[in-house]
Amino acid sequence: MADPLMPAWRLALRNKVRVAPGNQLEVARNIRIRHCQVSIKGSGNRLVIEPGANLRGVQLEIDGEGCELRIGAETVIGEGCYLSCRESGTRLVIGRDGMLSRNVKVMTSDGHEILAGGQRINPARSIAIGDHVWLADSAIVLKGATIGDNAVVGIASLVTGKVEAGCVVAGNPARVVKEGVTWLR
Repeated sequence: MADPLMPAWRLALRNKVRVAPGNQLEVARNIRIRHCQVSIKGSGNRLVIEPGANLRGVQLEIDGEGCELRIGAETVIGEGCYLSCRESGTRLVIGRDGMLSRNVKVMTSDGHEILAGGQRINPARSIAIGDHVWLADSAIVLKGATIGDNAVVGIASLVTGKVEAGCVVAGNPARVVKEGVTWLR
């Protein structure tokens, strides 16, 4: 049986790929990924892109120790999107059959430490996005957020907490505007 994973050299043909030693790429052969930037720094990190995923003009960043960024099967991610999984042991998981429109940002960390009384008050936290989730143009999903299956996040909305399955949320901060929905491509 042929190896189901894409070799790193093939991934680098139409993409800018920088992976520090001690990290893992698990990229299915039957994906479409072009004009993307992949950066993995630190060690013990893992990038998984499952079969049928389609990415164009996306920036994927893992920077830390023991982090995982996973993109589910048949998920489409549009141009200008930025997915960042940083710090120690965080996970950014996007389920199957999702759709991220253009300019969506999903980040497990603020990127800089904020201190109060000498103690950090903004640690990184994992993000879980369910199956068949649609993040509309310019949506932002921040650390600690969870989004249930079949949910829709409206244009330019900011998600910082939990979005239940089958809900449409919109605004800054995102609030439920409709429940009991699903969506079609």
